[in-house]
Amino acid sequence: MQTDALLDRFLTGLEPLAPLAVWAHGSLAGGDYQEGRSDLDLIAVLDRPISPRTTWRLAKVHARLRHEPLAPHLHCTYLTPNAVDNSARPHLTWAHEQLFKRPVTPVTRRELHTFGRVLHGKAPAGLLPPVPDRELAEFVVRDQRDFWRPTLEKAEPWRQVPWVDVGMTTFARATATLRDGRLITKREALELLPELGAPTEVVEDIRRRRYEDPAPPTEEWTARRGELTRGYLGPAIDRLVAAYTGPAARGVRDGPSDPGGER
Repeated sequence: MQTDALLDRFLTGLEPLAPLAVWAHGSLAGGDYQEGRSDLDLIAVLDRPISPRTTWRLAKVHARLRHEPLAPHLHCTYLTPNAVDNSARPHLTWAHEQLFKRPVTPVTRRELHTFGRVLHGKAPAGLLPPVPDRELAEFVVRDQRDFWRPTLEKAEPWRQVPWVDVGMTTFARATATLRDGRLITKREALELLPELGAPTEVVEDIRRRRYEDPAPPTEEWTARRGELTRGYLGPAIDRLVAAYTGPAARGVRDGPSDPGGER
């Protein structure tokens, strides 16, 4: 597989930096990976603070991979052992073919503890603090309320495939986490969405594009798909947030401590 070749080259490139660990999460670890469509979501733990020189060396590692077929899908966040406790703290990240900083969210941290794939070095349990159920639930509610809900106010983003696909599957996965204490795959999210009242034609459209090779959509369907998605997600997110905010959230906060599945 091209994926294995890219991962081998990436790990070889990191060797001079002597990482303590490299882990995969997301679909690559959770069992729903689609080569050429799914991202390669990685976390690397370095044994030293990330200095400007280290940043330059990491940029070179990624630059040397830029001509690999799957290189645009490779995303990696870099942690150090003394900077892993705060899930809101941003960390150096390579994604979308550039370096920037972003947090390692409670969802990602729970994924790593539940089904993270060790590509090199120590397992997540040896380096990464566990995620309490309350922290996970509060993050999921906040993400739906403060990020996804406001984006629905504008139509233009929802004419783009990533917004429809990720918006819909993230909502289903948030529901499963809050309701059942589970992290689920995108495939499971697509199975759950019809049960949650999502428009069937949108769900089937996402499924075909993820697992098949459909013809390009017409402009009419692109516009209709976006409106159907916005019309569904707005009220659905409002109901989910209302159900798991305040006293209604107590059951989630005290719920299962070892959910399974995948993001």
